[in-house]
Amino acid sequence: MDQLLVALDVESRAEAVALANSLRGTAGGFKIGSRLFTAEGPDIVRALVQQGDRIFLDLKWHDIPNTVAAAVAAASRLGVWMVNVHASGGTPMMRAARDAAAEAGARQGTRVPLLIAVTVLTSMNQSTLRETGVVIDLMDQVLRLAELAKEAGLDGVVASPRETAAIRARCGKEFVIVTPGIRGGAVAETKDDQERTMSPAEAVKAGASYLVVGRPIIAAQDPKAAARAIVESLNSGS
Repeated sequence: MDQLLVALDVESRAEAVALANSLRGTAGGFKIGSRLFTAEGPDIVRALVQQGDRIFLDLKWHDIPNTVAAAVAAASRLGVWMVNVHASGGTPMMRAARDAAAEAGARQGTRVPLLIAVTVLTSMNQSTLRETGVVIDLMDQVLRLAELAKEAGLDGVVASPRETAAIRARCGKEFVIVTPGIRGGAVAETKDDQERTMSPAEAVKAGASYLVVGRPIIAAQDPKAAARAIVESLNSGS
């Protein structure tokens, strides 16, 4: 199922490769985040890209435009399929990232990775958002950042499934929406540190393009069976 991206939130290359080998053909791709990338560096990305895997490099860059542009260019050279920045970094930062990805792709003659922006982390709720000084409604903030990302020329956003339908209505059918916070249904009920969640089928019905699932799969006794159950729930719509 192309829509299922499994988060390889593990500590070592050996664990990541073993999971990828087990889940290849069931998952549509793999997410490499800060935990694995910090431990193993770009070599783990190269290893999986060389296997033909679609890699979402989830490092959520949020820095000055020049720094973020350089990081996105480096990720593009690794051959990643998708990469992200924080929309709260602002329009100049997002445009610099977009231009860097395009230039790197043109220079290498390779496909430009999808570039998406994080809106509001799925671990946050209205109270934690307010602590950061953002006093408007959480949904309004998500929509504001999604529109900002679209205007900056990005391909889409990361947002919780709770905001997916509103983003889809506001930003159109071609806009990519990647949703973590997938719990319930075929996924273990525990929320962990996720605040705004939905089941896989609910998230897709709401308009999600891709679902990112980590702990409910990789911590399962049988990760492949857990991933297959999610795919089956999407196929059946339940």
